[in-house]
Amino acid sequence: MDEKKLKERYSSIEGEIHSRIDDFKSLWDEGEEDKIFDELTFCLFTPQSKAKVCWDTVEKLRENEMIEEGEKSEIADEIKRVRFRHNKSEYLVEAREKFLDDDFSLREKLKEFDDPKEARRWIVDNIKGLGLKESSHFLRNIGYTQDLAILDRHILKNLEELDVIEEVPKTLTKKRYLEIEEKMKRFSKEVEIPLGHLDLVLWHEETGHIFK
Repeated sequence: MDEKKLKERYSSIEGEIHSRIDDFKSLWDEGEEDKIFDELTFCLFTPQSKAKVCWDTVEKLRENEMIEEGEKSEIADEIKRVRFRHNKSEYLVEAREKFLDDDFSLREKLKEFDDPKEARRWIVDNIKGLGLKESSHFLRNIGYTQDLAILDRHILKNLEELDVIEEVPKTLTKKRYLEIEEKMKRFSKEVEIPLGHLDLVLWHEETGHIFK
């Protein structure tokens, strides 16, 4: 992909992108806490697993009332299509014990942060299983911010093709992640495509659709 093709693609799907972002924002403005936790569960599941499979799995867990009540072994048996299911079932139960409490609100906690990067840092420090990429993904999906980069392999591959980065790094350290995020932000300004929109354009280019 080159910049011309990128802009053409964006023009063709801009309305769809606005609609999807409105969905994210409505969750932040009006969504129940359990819906926000569903997105957290989804982001716990996504590393090295297909997004659609992960969301289908979350919906199945929710339908069977296992997100709030399932034991680790039961959840692991239920999420066999998700890679590293035993670790991820453990992450889910640990997050549930911390945050699915009548006296705690993830939304209210996140409102304490003026800077999305600070909110992301808090998530990385407090939710086992979520790194910079997954935390950025979670904050985007709940409509908290559109100003963080979700640097998965699809995005990195396209950033290399667009000459935003020289090559896809073999390992993505915190320092390298933040450096590439800043490069992506500068590029988004140059091509006049907002960062949150740019992510969805590149995702669409790889998968043929806009999802989460």
